[in-house]
Amino acid sequence: MWCNHSKRGACDDATGCVHVTLVRLIKFPSGSRRICRSRSPKLQDSYKRAMQHLKHCQGLAQVFLIRSQSSRLSKSVIPSLSVWDGHFSCRWRSTGGHGRQKYFNDRLPKFRFALAGLLAGTGAVLAYKLHQDKVQLAATSAQLRVTQTSDLPVYTLEEVTKHRSLDSGVWVTYKGGVYDITEFVAIHPGGDKILLAAGGALEPYWALYAVHQQDHVLEILSEYKIGVLNPESYKKQESANPSDPYSAEPTRHPALQINTLKPFNAEPPASILSDNYITPSVIFFKRNHLPVPRVDPEAYRLEIEGLSGGVVSLSLSELKSRFPKHTITATLQCAGNRRSEMNKVKQVKGLNWGIAAISNATWSGARLRDVLLYYGFGTEVAAKAKHLQFEGLDKDVTGTAYGASIPLNKAVSEEGDVLLAYEMNGEDLPPDHGYPVRVVVPGVVGARNVKWLGKIVVSDEESKSHWQQNDYKGFSPGTDWDTVDFKSAPAIQELPIQSAITHPAEGTSVDRSDREVTVKGYAWSGGGREVVRVDVSVDGGKTWHVAKLRTSDQGQHPAPPPPPGRAWAWKLWEIDVPIPHRAQELEIVCKAVDSGYNMQPDTVAPIWNLRGVLSNAWHRVKVKVSEGFKDQK
Repeated sequence: MWCNHSKRGACDDATGCVHVTLVRLIKFPSGSRRICRSRSPKLQDSYKRAMQHLKHCQGLAQVFLIRSQSSRLSKSVIPSLSVWDGHFSCRWRSTGGHGRQKYFNDRLPKFRFALAGLLAGTGAVLAYKLHQDKVQLAATSAQLRVTQTSDLPVYTLEEVTKHRSLDSGVWVTYKGGVYDITEFVAIHPGGDKILLAAGGALEPYWALYAVHQQDHVLEILSEYKIGVLNPESYKKQESANPSDPYSAEPTRHPALQINTLKPFNAEPPASILSDNYITPSVIFFKRNHLPVPRVDPEAYRLEIEGLSGGVVSLSLSELKSRFPKHTITATLQCAGNRRSEMNKVKQVKGLNWGIAAISNATWSGARLRDVLLYYGFGTEVAAKAKHLQFEGLDKDVTGTAYGASIPLNKAVSEEGDVLLAYEMNGEDLPPDHGYPVRVVVPGVVGARNVKWLGKIVVSDEESKSHWQQNDYKGFSPGTDWDTVDFKSAPAIQELPIQSAITHPAEGTSVDRSDREVTVKGYAWSGGGREVVRVDVSVDGGKTWHVAKLRTSDQGQHPAPPPPPGRAWAWKLWEIDVPIPHRAQELEIVCKAVDSGYNMQPDTVAPIWNLRGVLSNAWHRVKVKVSEGFKDQK
């Protein structure tokens, strides 16, 4: 790459790597798409700086980067990089195969001539441009623009539906556009579920997974655009689109802080989270993966497979009448709780949860152990089975249900306390929390506590569900989306020790005249390990104070100590700490210790992972110290 970016006549180390990126784009243009789509921050950074560098290059008039003839034209990428009067623009044109080769073959000679002209005239252009400092200044304010061509081929729905496999090409439509996403299938974060839309419209699937309705997702899709639907096909497709699957969602409390509406995911404000030992159902955090199903309690049936007596079909009334009601108090926590703190280190994939994707409730229902034993679970089944699979009644448009599994020994253990719950906080389960029946697996990540339970399978294998196999797993900080192998990591079950500060809030002020600052929060550990201590610091961890723990609301008798290994509920904590003399700002920190003497790590970076799960570093809150009335006499 030729440029006159540096008046010193040579590029420093900082720009050297950018030049390498530019040279790679010239020599290997097919890699440009991989760079654009790469989740590697290092590669993305080099690419962005390369693009910025091009905007400052005075000597580039127009460059057409053409893949080698040895590559298949049907899968090439031709980025057209241009600078006119210092204004830089970029057009990415995906030239995927299956019906488009002729469209671009007749244009290939033009590109060849353009490249020949570039090589012959570069010297003259550079000499002409060297003195145009004003143009260079204008280039610094130019932005990368993605332009659309108006001469794309027009297709019918019949032509699109012919491309429904990797062999014939995977085509999809979106808002009248036609896209060849064949090359994207292998790197789709959701796995091969994207093939469900092959040969048809994306809208019905994106209606279920509204996370796709974001600018960066649409930008990625735009790279694969190959044409448009003809008007007749577009009208036909519009009329065939199903109604909004989220149109019958339940009413939610207005205090909830919403992460996504479709599906609905929200957490209560941190300031009220620790006001109640038992979290009111209406502000208990909501984590839905799909639309909330409407279930008729009279028609409800729970199927159980894998027992010696054959398939069992159990009604709600039978579940309530045949088995004793058992009540436990248990905390549920999303695997992504406190993900927002990992996002501050480096961007991760997932909902940007704060500290309140955790709540505590009483749950009532039949012991799962009792139900399995009643219907024939015994040593013969136990000798073969290792897992208990759960399947919900919440489904996508293809009929694929949410699913998960837990180790069988957890389900059948007398100390496991796994429930087929039909009550929450003394009332029927609310719709958002699994009405009429959900499984409650205390001490285990929320993702395995399947709601709207429709099926249980005693099996020698884990659930094949996407959420068991390709999600909710932890990885090394060095693993990125280009190298991750979900099969290499076990599914999250028990969660690590956790604590967070709910009061005071980040950025607020405390009054020096109060002499003390009141700090409140919660602490919990997975696997039934009891929280035995919470340490609090107001000087960033230099000195520590032990907080007072409580297991009930103010004025109520504390709950009796749990049996060893069965501490399913959180502990709330509180402490008044003296304000250090002359301190202008407090960095309040908390860390918890459980009965196994497991402790929280002090920083986020060493536990960062690409999914942003298992975020349990010391929680830190900074507040200002204001001068109170008593000090201003």
